[in-house]
Amino acid sequence: MNQAARHIGRTLAFVLPVVLVLSGTLAVTRVPWAAPADSQVLTASSNTASTQARGLAPHEVLRDKLLTEMQEKNPGVALTHLQQAVNGRPSLARHCVEIARSLGRAAVAKYGPKQAQSFARPVCDTSYASGVQAR
Repeated sequence: MNQAARHIGRTLAFVLPVVLVLSGTLAVTRVPWAAPADSQVLTASSNTASTQARGLAPHEVLRDKLLTEMQEKNPGVALTHLQQAVNGRPSLARHCVEIARSLGRAAVAKYGPKQAQSFARPVCDTSYASGVQAR
């Protein structure tokens, strides 16, 4: 039985990547890359495009999004989304402490230290709480 399972495993290890590559290739060939001639395409001119948006790094975009979310909802929601973002994109982990502290400082500004502390979660080694304390 062990030899049969090993044979099946080796077969899958070879066939599965081939199937995935082929199915991905076939999926790409079915995408309508060129727009129909009668469709309008809107483009931003260099005069009206935001230069600030072009220069932001992914962690800065995430920080700004979470700070806005914290203002609209509450720090708990923003901290949950920070943890999900870091779990989904591990390259953001090195910026997690900085973002969590920013959320803590912004929460103190909005809610005051006592209420801001009530939203604390163990995200990024409790950096949110240190941001609350720094205020």
